[in-house]
Amino acid sequence: MYTPEIAPLADSLLWSSLVALLPLLTIFVTLGFLKWKAHWAGLAAVVVALIVAIFVYGMPVGLAGLSASQGFAFGLFPIMWIVITAIWLYELTVKSGHFEDLRLVINVISDDPRVQAILVAFCFGGLLEALAGFGAPVAITGVMLIAVGFTAMRAAVVVLVANTAPVAFGAIAIPIITAGNLTGIDYKEIGAMVGHQTPLLAAVVPLFLIFLVDGKRGLRQLWPLALVVGIVFGAAQFVSANYLSVEMTDIIASLMGLAAAVIMLQFWKPVGGQDALDKMADERSREKASAPDAGGAAAAVATSVDTKAAPLTGKRVFMALFPYLIVIVIFSGAKLIPVIDKWLASTDVKIPWPGLDGNIMTAAGELSTSTVYNFQWLSSPGTMLLVSGIIVAIVYKMTAKDAVQVFVDNVVKMRFSILTVGLVLALAYVMNLSGQTITIGTWIAGTGALFAFLSPILGWLGTAVTGSDTSANALFATLQQTAATKAGIDPVLLVAANSSGGVVGKMISPQNLTIAATAVGLLGQEASIFRRVIWWSLGMLVVMCLLVGLQSTVLSWMVPGGA
Repeated sequence: MYTPEIAPLADSLLWSSLVALLPLLTIFVTLGFLKWKAHWAGLAAVVVALIVAIFVYGMPVGLAGLSASQGFAFGLFPIMWIVITAIWLYELTVKSGHFEDLRLVINVISDDPRVQAILVAFCFGGLLEALAGFGAPVAITGVMLIAVGFTAMRAAVVVLVANTAPVAFGAIAIPIITAGNLTGIDYKEIGAMVGHQTPLLAAVVPLFLIFLVDGKRGLRQLWPLALVVGIVFGAAQFVSANYLSVEMTDIIASLMGLAAAVIMLQFWKPVGGQDALDKMADERSREKASAPDAGGAAAAVATSVDTKAAPLTGKRVFMALFPYLIVIVIFSGAKLIPVIDKWLASTDVKIPWPGLDGNIMTAAGELSTSTVYNFQWLSSPGTMLLVSGIIVAIVYKMTAKDAVQVFVDNVVKMRFSILTVGLVLALAYVMNLSGQTITIGTWIAGTGALFAFLSPILGWLGTAVTGSDTSANALFATLQQTAATKAGIDPVLLVAANSSGGVVGKMISPQNLTIAATAVGLLGQEASIFRRVIWWSLGMLVVMCLLVGLQSTVLSWMVPGGA
């Protein structure tokens, strides 16, 4: 039986925390500065985590290895299972020839790539986050942006930055519900508090996306549309989280944001769209010249959209949108119809991890429940995407042989991405079960009243390590609650801050970086993507820290029930 010590190194929380940070520093340094391939960076971080767990925390070698094996398995299923099936769904549209029609359909709404970034990455991505989460929005919207002519790198960065505001309420508010279950606080109270935080980010994220696509010129020309969509999305989040439904928050916000954009475009036409298109075409030419064999979705875009092609018929429009419509229908039914949701959950197979389950205690002295592997063979979003893909293949009249061959080719192409995500989750499990993560959290939580300013960092850190806001809440929600009580701060504020801080950590998670790189065809270039998004992540984290700190003091009126 292994029980982790919070401060194993000379009984010093500071020194223990600095050592516990070594695996994270390893992966950030190897990715961000040494420019290693992601799978080598992940392997190095796992080795460092195992060394710290065994020689500093005293974790038995066998248990440390088994922790890594369970994490690796979780990385394969359900995480990479979701990504594989999401990209397979996209590859079916390419193989069937309907991919080009999707490009034309999106261009009917607007051929301005700056507008498309808002519609696809922010609005539609938010809807996918609401229904699926776990990397599916990044994978699907990434290939959709490639479809309309984005370069691979720009598409990856745009979808990662866009996948921030909806994360806390993603997958039918699972992160917030998890925090409520662990802390005993009504999840509706936590959701209401998150609804006083993330909408402020949502209001400005579309502005960030325009800047990423077209710089200062884009901001000057499209700021009215970006502000309208962002404010409507954020306001809808606020209203739904506080007065309607925490679970439906992102669905309502995404649809309202999309409606606002479509309505505004009927009365207001942005200028500079052709200049942005020309800039994108030049970038594609340079990208193709520098990496002609990049593979993946990037290889599917060789020319700009042919607006003079045969006019779109109703049938062509429907067939082009069919894969995404069927995804929405299947996920909505699975998540929003209680009978189906309950039945799917009942099919999950709980597997006590051999040799590990029953032998790991938490730092609080309770038997760890993280050693039970949940095999969601039917309820996983990946399986729902598989069903969607099968339906799409049938409707597109593809042969079973062709559909299976596309799937196999997809898995072979993604082999290093699969390895990377497995290693990243192995790292997360070793750090969590050995006690390294809780040591870091306890150290940060020991700052007293200052902790209100620092509390979002825990959520950011947890999501960066695990790639999941739900996992970040599972790690730190109770710690946030305890620290808040000791510091005389409303626990609801800090538990919510953990989830809100996590949303800006997702874009730098090695897991999400790999998903984005795989989706757009930048295999092995996760380090380059990381260097482009890290400053956005840190900048938004600072803003969230300041907001939560002020909400604990002069802005306490923003806390539901606060003075």
